[in-house]
Amino acid sequence: MQCSHCGRPLDRPGDYCLVCNGQNADGVVVAVAETRATLTILEGETVLGETHVTTVPEPDDELSTVQQRNFAGRIADEIRRKRPEAVYAAGDLDVITDVRGDLRYPNYRVPESDPVGAVLERRGDRDLAVVEKPAAAKIGGSHSTVIGDRDGERAITTVADHPHVKKIVPGPIEAGGSGSRTGVRAKATRADDNGNVRLLIRDGSSVQENRIVTTAMDRETGERVREDLNRALAETELRESA
Repeated sequence: MQCSHCGRPLDRPGDYCLVCNGQNADGVVVAVAETRATLTILEGETVLGETHVTTVPEPDDELSTVQQRNFAGRIADEIRRKRPEAVYAAGDLDVITDVRGDLRYPNYRVPESDPVGAVLERRGDRDLAVVEKPAAAKIGGSHSTVIGDRDGERAITTVADHPHVKKIVPGPIEAGGSGSRTGVRAKATRADDNGNVRLLIRDGSSVQENRIVTTAMDRETGERVREDLNRALAETELRESA
């Protein structure tokens, strides 16, 4: 493949051109399996090609941790070669989390069933603004307590970590109703006309409704954010069943 700006040959599809400082790919879709990660390189709605990163699982727990970090680091290195505007990831959550921590690009979760198709389906949609703040800086309000102890905090942090979430305002805790026997559960509710959603956290018979301010501009784009949030909660095994 050649650079689309200066025509110089590139080592791999979509590589950033160091000769003319030209970007040749604006998105990377990463599908992570146990022994292999497939990176699909996108420019607009065009698939430029694929690259692969492989690994060999280690049976020893300590060595497995090192192997996972090395695997994630090599995936991140491949993504940095492209300098994309966004990264879309599906598959092994632990590896994806390590990759995300190693990059500065906006990162979005996509369905495992067809990650590339899911991204291409959205490529024509209007882009939403990305909030460049750590999760902790997005959480605030008059009610600082979150139900569910560590799991409740994990639900809040998972949502706050989404790049299209501006702010989370924890709400009051209400008790009553039938209790859940499945531990702490959470889900994002349908978006309102302004694109904002609510995060419901249940712990036994207690319920907390938290207001989520997003960068969505209407109900339709707010629903996209809601779907992403519920997918992220499902991956952390906190998603409440519908």
